[in-house]
Amino acid sequence: MPIVEVQGLRKTYGATTAVDDVSFTVAEGEVFGILGPNGAGKTTAVECVEGLRVPDAGRIRVAGFDPVREHDEVAKVLGVQLQESELQAKLTVREALEMYSAFYADPADWRPLVERLGIAEQLGQRFGELSGGQEQRLFIALSLLGNPRVAVFDELTAALDPRARRETWQLIRDVNTSGVTVLLVTHSMEEAQHLCDRVAVFDRGGIAALGTPDALIRGSDNPVVISFQPSQPLPEAVLESLPGVVSIEHEGAKVVIEGDDDTVGAVTSVIAREGITVHELRIVDATLDDAFLRITAGAGARPGRSGTTREES
Repeated sequence: MPIVEVQGLRKTYGATTAVDDVSFTVAEGEVFGILGPNGAGKTTAVECVEGLRVPDAGRIRVAGFDPVREHDEVAKVLGVQLQESELQAKLTVREALEMYSAFYADPADWRPLVERLGIAEQLGQRFGELSGGQEQRLFIALSLLGNPRVAVFDELTAALDPRARRETWQLIRDVNTSGVTVLLVTHSMEEAQHLCDRVAVFDRGGIAALGTPDALIRGSDNPVVISFQPSQPLPEAVLESLPGVVSIEHEGAKVVIEGDDDTVGAVTSVIAREGITVHELRIVDATLDDAFLRITAGAGARPGRSGTTREES
């Protein structure tokens, strides 16, 4: 049985429909990503899962419990790091851990937890003195004090520098490896591609696509981007006739071709046949970023309501 079940979720705010007919499940042990542009409905959907919002319609279960009617039971199995979290600036790390531990009947021992998260040396520091990465480590620790089966991390690495972001990714992997299911809300396609087993792409209040990152990338029209600077111009008609070509762009002297694996071989064959020397040749596989842009590029009715949601595995 999935540890998180969402069926037919609908939530409105006055005349605005935030989510409409949203359905997905999360298997125990997964890292499940929630992606989408601003205003797509992803935070509203997750807040309904957390019991912070009351749905207008639909069914939600977390470990078999209703987040609204059985909120106390859900609180025992769900740990949450909110998108915008703050503590009193003068509160020390130790005081925060001890205070949050008092909220649970059987809290986790925070001492090995802070060792694993790398903030043991900051126990005496005040919250206002912590770096962004140290704050995030503390919030991860606080979300795990209740020994949750599911942890929700909402924009966990926003505003972190590249090193701190990568370190936080490893922390999320460690949390998941320890047996905790992770629900990850993020704007970072790179983060989702690195961490998530599956992702749900929200768009205009519905789910536009659902599947593994690799499957969504393969489903895009341009799995490969080839760029190079030729020693002499290549005929446009020749490039357009190559197999799998999706688009051709010229950035000054550089040629950028979107295509597939067949396009790569065809481009290199043309270059060799024409006796052209190329500089700065790059062949890059498409990313989840590319798939996301294509998935959310269309206009029209909400994906969830129109029934065009797809799942790929």
